[in-house]
Amino acid sequence: MSVDFGAFVRARAGEGHLVVQPRMGFSDPRRMRDGLAATRAARATTVGTITLDAHTRVGHLAAVESALRDGIDLNGYPVVSHDADTTRWVLAGIRDAGFPVQVRHGSATPADIFRALNRLWLDASEGGPVSYCLPYGRTPLRDSVRNWEESCELFLGLREHGAEPHLETFGGCMLGQLCPPSQLVAISVLEALFFVRHGLRSVSVSYAQQTHAGQDREAVAALRRLCAELLPTDNWHVVVYAYMGLYPQTSHGALRLLGEAAELAVATGSERLIVKTEAESRRIPTVAENVRALEHASSTARAARPRAAEGADSQTYQEAAALVHAVLGLHADVGQALLLAFRAGYLDIPYCLHPDNRGETRSYIDDSGRLRWDRIGRLPIGGLVARDRPRRVTSAGLLDDLSYVRRRFDEAPLGQGVPARALSPAPGASAYRGPVP
Repeated sequence: MSVDFGAFVRARAGEGHLVVQPRMGFSDPRRMRDGLAATRAARATTVGTITLDAHTRVGHLAAVESALRDGIDLNGYPVVSHDADTTRWVLAGIRDAGFPVQVRHGSATPADIFRALNRLWLDASEGGPVSYCLPYGRTPLRDSVRNWEESCELFLGLREHGAEPHLETFGGCMLGQLCPPSQLVAISVLEALFFVRHGLRSVSVSYAQQTHAGQDREAVAALRRLCAELLPTDNWHVVVYAYMGLYPQTSHGALRLLGEAAELAVATGSERLIVKTEAESRRIPTVAENVRALEHASSTARAARPRAAEGADSQTYQEAAALVHAVLGLHADVGQALLLAFRAGYLDIPYCLHPDNRGETRSYIDDSGRLRWDRIGRLPIGGLVARDRPRRVTSAGLLDDLSYVRRRFDEAPLGQGVPARALSPAPGASAYRGPVP
């Protein structure tokens, strides 16, 4: 059966529920079915997830078939290689109007994945030509844009079966950490526009929790405002991700960080939350650990309260709007505009090593915990950001910033608030807080 994933989430949000979702995928069909059933049965308003394996993401289907033949577990569900009837059995009696399922993958070459989704009438997925290209490999950006154009066209074929295909942009999660929020917001908006310009009518925009709760609220407010201004559809919603970088190693630190993500979602009126678990820093979580995370996030959300939107013209909004409009001004076709933007340095991800990223920007975490630009390269925000400041280059400073969130939440004693800066640097790190080239 088919369910409008976006309409489902928005309807539940309209009833006052935060929709929570795991990042779950198992290669064994029985385990995958059990995971979906447990997610549905959780004491929370949930949607299901089928996360694909790493080989399927990059098109190494021979490796998948070899693993399945030899009984070797993969790190996700190989939807392209499993028999369609097998996947229909996984979903039977679980996926319905009250429990839609999204397929998550991470591919810059996703055509085979979308063909499989069409065969199965699975109508919700995610990704994007930038966010599923730059962080994950060396696929040329121009190829990823072309691949995602083709995949959008394939996905629209589901309308022949009465479905409304839904795509979520992963753009608000670039590299997981140390990308200032304004650029995360800009890429999320631009990828949503890419989807809509290629025929999608149901979309969602993402934002990954970063290093400072107040700055995160500004960012989600900026994301909502830009979507309201630019998206020519009302069928969109915001999804918040629990922190995507180095996760706390203690149970109390992991739960507190997830709780803050749930509070961020509620405070900003976001409709959906992707959770992380207590086991995140050590291994792939079990089904039970995923359920505990879903229920913890949901109970935290029920106790939280919405807040007035952060300043409408915040620094984050001004920077994000400048980036979005500068990119859209490069070409009428959003895909071509994205290519030109990275070539010109109008978009440039700090610390990203992909060949199509200029690599001229740098960021750092300031003493209050906010992510700041240190070098803006050629980003069109020069009038909004203080001029570049020379900094002593050290790898220790970068390592310190990369472990900042983990340290901050692990070191806070139970029952106490989390300080903006953990007092002690990471082992072997200097007190320097700035970036490296």
